[in-house]
Amino acid sequence: MSHSAKEWAAAIAGRLADEWDGKRDFPDDAAPLQGVLEKALLASPTECMKLVGTGVIEESYFEDID
Repeated sequence: MSHSAKEWAAAIAGRLADEWDGKRDFPDDAAPLQGVLEKALLASPTECMKLVGTGVIEESYFEDID
């Protein structure tokens, strides 16, 4: 994994906020949710990296799709 915890945190937070079930009913709340999640993941980079390669985010997330 050549990407930093900061990049992974942003990607994970973005994915979770985008797929959040409440986004349809509360679309304005997705952006603050993303910010909070990213800050929380950055506060603990080791814990953040535990999510990489799981059902939350694939290790290949940053690879180009052929």
